[in-house]
Amino acid sequence: MAEADRHDKTSHQLRLLSDALETGRLGPVKRLVNTLSPAEIGNLLESLPLGKRIVVWGLVDPDDDGEVLVHVGDEVRESLIAEMDPDEIVAAVEDLDIDDLADLVEDLPATVIDEVLKSMDRENRDRLEQVLSYPEDTAGRLMNPDVVTVRADTTVDVVLRYLRLRGELPEHTDYLYVVNRRHQYLGRIGLAQLLTHDAGTPINQLLDDEQAAIGVEESDSEVARQFSDRDWLSAPVVDDNHILLGRITIDDVVDIIREQAEHQALSAAGLDEDEDLFSPAKRAFRGRLLWLAVNLATAFIAAGVIGRFEDSIEQIVALAILMPIVAGMGGNAGTQVLALMIRGLALGQIGSSNFRVLLRKEIGVALINGVLLGSGLGLIVLAWFHSPMLSLVIGTALTINLLTAATAGVLVPLTLKRRGFDPALAGGVLLTTITDVMGFLSFLGLATLVLLR
Repeated sequence: MAEADRHDKTSHQLRLLSDALETGRLGPVKRLVNTLSPAEIGNLLESLPLGKRIVVWGLVDPDDDGEVLVHVGDEVRESLIAEMDPDEIVAAVEDLDIDDLADLVEDLPATVIDEVLKSMDRENRDRLEQVLSYPEDTAGRLMNPDVVTVRADTTVDVVLRYLRLRGELPEHTDYLYVVNRRHQYLGRIGLAQLLTHDAGTPINQLLDDEQAAIGVEESDSEVARQFSDRDWLSAPVVDDNHILLGRITIDDVVDIIREQAEHQALSAAGLDEDEDLFSPAKRAFRGRLLWLAVNLATAFIAAGVIGRFEDSIEQIVALAILMPIVAGMGGNAGTQVLALMIRGLALGQIGSSNFRVLLRKEIGVALINGVLLGSGLGLIVLAWFHSPMLSLVIGTALTINLLTAATAGVLVPLTLKRRGFDPALAGGVLLTTITDVMGFLSFLGLATLVLLR
């Protein structure tokens, strides 16, 4: 319901914005845009064709420019940055958190990167270089090094005085992290505890040492899983020596989850989640051509199988009419299993210890569906072509292909994952090829054996 409301809101905003742009009066457009949050502005910009996008981008409050750039895809970000002067880019990003700046800095022109680094103090420059030293899609790249730490051998009063002297806290601060003299993470202490205990209470008496720290090399998907499983709002990040390096907050994890969902949905069609919806045709076709070429190659494999039974099809025209049904049903059934497998692999729910149980279950489901659907399809074919043997052949072939789809749906993504490939990207092509080939082979092969012997 919330997702539907958000889509309706975006659609309404887009309609109002388009109407205002058509009138040529930019005042109402500027007022509308600047009532939105940076994330909403980013979503709106991604929904606009390039011409209108540039007009609206010029009306965004400069104070929001940096945050908006964080909330758009790579291609849209590139188009927006291209419209900015170097000084505007530097001003837009200089107040961003280190983790957000790390996401942007590699998309900036080299000359601008130099200016950004020069505008930063030594401490923040070192922090940025530290974050950029870690691979993408890891906790180290995701973390914000700006954390508030206290020592266990102090008191509540000392910590409160330190916080007052500091003047402000990093965004989304719910806990302070307790470290020893070597800056190793010992635990955390909630702000509420500091406010509700006596000033002389030692910090080590309030220390919560139950929250596990996240390793700096941990993958972002594992980070998202831990936040989901443990309902964290923030978590410390440590190195191999347990030295505190930074923290990850829930807003960054929400972005990971959204990006993973987009990746799974679009990769299955061979698309990049960062592709600009309104990118020029010349640019868009290059990203899709390879995927379509792979599909064309696999289609020839299926066509080759059909060609082997050319004589059978010439003798029984009904085979040409019915054979897409078997292949199509197998493809649909396989896609269902593949979607479950990709989700399970992403969540870490499937591995070598339990995939056999899952395989047996999916084969059982396929067998039941094959018998029921095969019987129904057989009756329809019997009524249509008045051939009991053809009815038996297509029902049997459908069952065989559904069993093949279930087996491939489990084993293909698992094998791709073990080989280091993305199951969401490559699984669909392989699965479709397998079900098409088996569908045609089982149906046409059985028909040749039974009807033309």
